[in-house]
Formats: sequence, C-alpha cells, structure tokens
Amino acid sequence: MGTASFLKSAQALLRIRNQLVRECLAELLAVFVLILITLSGSAQMVTSSGTKGNVLTAYLAGALAVMVAIHTAGGVSGAHLNPAFSLAMCLLEQFPWWKFPIFVAVQTLGAFVSAGAVYALYYDAIQHYSNGTLATSGPRETASIFATYPADYLSLSNGFLDQVMGTALLIVGILAILDTRNKAVPKGLEPVAVALLVFSIEVSMGSNCSCAMNPARDFGPRLFTFVAGWGVEVFRGNGWWWVPVVAPLLGATVGSALYQLFVAFHHPAEEGDPPAEQNSVVLDNVVVPPDAKTSPGEKDTRGTLPQKKRHQGPCRHPARAARSSLPSQSRH
Repeated sequence: MGTASFLKSAQALLRIRNQLVRECLAELLAVFVLILITLSGSAQMVTSSGTKGNVLTAYLAGALAVMVAIHTAGGVSGAHLNPAFSLAMCLLEQFPWWKFPIFVAVQTLGAFVSAGAVYALYYDAIQHYSNGTLATSGPRETASIFATYPADYLSLSNGFLDQVMGTALLIVGILAILDTRNKAVPKGLEPVAVALLVFSIEVSMGSNCSCAMNPARDFGPRLFTFVAGWGVEVFRGNGWWWVPVVAPLLGATVGSALYQLFVAFHHPAEEGDPPAEQNSVVLDNVVVPPDAKTSPGEKDTRGTLPQKKRHQGPCRHPARAARSSLPSQSRH
C-alpha cells in the first residue's frame, strides 16, 4: 500500500499533460535507447578486434534496437526515431510541418546524449584499443564506433546515391508494412517487421558507408566525437559528414513518392473515405487522448483543430511507430 501510494503521489506531481511535451520526452527516450544499443554493438565489435562481435552481430543489435525503440515510444510520439521518416510523414500529410523541426532537434539531442553514454560505458575499452589516441583513421581508429564513414574506395557521389537508395527503400518498406489497404502486418507486429526491414537493408547495403539512413543517428554522435576529443577531423576528413545528413532526406522524399505513384494512388476508393484518403497511403488515425492539452498552434495544414490526430509513426495504434531510421552500424 505504501509503495502504491508513493507511486500515485509521484505520478500526480510529475505527470505532464501537454501533448507536445509528452511526445518529445517519449521520442527522446526512444532515440536514446536506439542509439545506445546500436553504438554499443559497434563498440563491442571494434574494441574487441572482432573477438566479441562482428559486423553481423552489430547489424543485429541495431535492428533489434529499432524494435525496442518503437515499443518505447510508439504509443506516444509514434517513435519516428529518424528525421527522414518524420519528413516522409509530413510529405504524406500524416504529420504537421510545424512539428518537424522540433522532432529533428529532439532526435538529434537523443543521439548526442546516447553517444556520450556509450563513450562512458566503453571508455576503458576505447582507451585500451586506441592506446589513448582518439583517431578518425588508421588501424586503431575509433571514430567509426559513433558515426558512419565511407569505405576507402567510395566517392562522394556514389556514397550520396547509396544513402538515397537505402533510405528510399526503408521508407517504401515502412509504408508498405503500415498500409491498411495493402498487405499490412498484424497489429502489434509492426516493430518486428520494421526491425527485419532494417536488418535486411544493413546486411545487403552496409559495405559502402554503413547504412546511416538517419541524419540524427549520424550527426548527433558525430557532434559528440567532435567535442569529446576526436577533433575537427570528424567533420573535415574527405567532406563526407554532410552526405548522411542530406541524402537520407532526399531518399525519404523519393521513397514516399515511389510508394504513392506505384501503389497507394491506385487503391480502389472505399465507401465513406474522404477524397484525400482515397488516393494515398492510409495509416490508421489515432484519437487524441481526452487529457491531451492541444495548444492553439497545434493545427493541421488547413488551420483547424483536427477531430482526430493524424498518425505520427509507422505503426498502427497502440504500437504506432517506426524507425527509423533506422540505425546504421559503423564500419570497421
């Protein structure tokens, strides 16, 4: 009784009713979990010189991290996890544009903080492996634990194409998984399906530049390495740093357009559907919780408060979420 009373008192004191703040907190925690598991899998592989992990285990850790992250925030924020996915939802009018920069900032912050946690967790291992020198290149480099770097043979143009194609495939796959007029997966299994999608992309397209496909996943940890001692080389290098930031956004645009043009636009109209939903991908709407405080600025693109809140993630209620972004693994 004492414990239950304490928990109720704590909830009454700490509970946040503002919907936007709740979404941001959930998204922050989900991205933190995603990047913590993803980068830890990479750190274990690199610092052990492959004796306690390999590329396959690192990819598997990243894919399973997607599943855990979706479950963490899917019912609150939609678990976008990835600015590229948030952009796709905006383009499909499933997410308000005014929230886009807010989610991008939260996702990047979550990735930055998580990179710091991984550095603390593997501090001794990183120092031992690198002989105390934090380098971005060479046989004992450790910067690739945190951010993606291209293979020696890869040109910027080919790397840019790699990220556009990989992210486009990710978005096409997520939209197909969630499209209720297509072969959508059973409710509750969306996180597993998205995780398998991520894993399939990583094991088939990871050799060029480690499958970033997520601007926040790459830029947040890269920024951390800049301030933590790896120095300006994490941005200078061969000018690579902007590719995993810009290319996934273009890939999300391409993937959204492809699914609409080849599949969603051609769904037969169903009786009772509004015109906007007769020729586009359909994700289940979610009713705004009765205790949600909707600010006057929280309006849809037509400037009116919605009766139902558009789906914010790639999973249907109650596990609506996605990745995305999919995390990538660092090269070794």
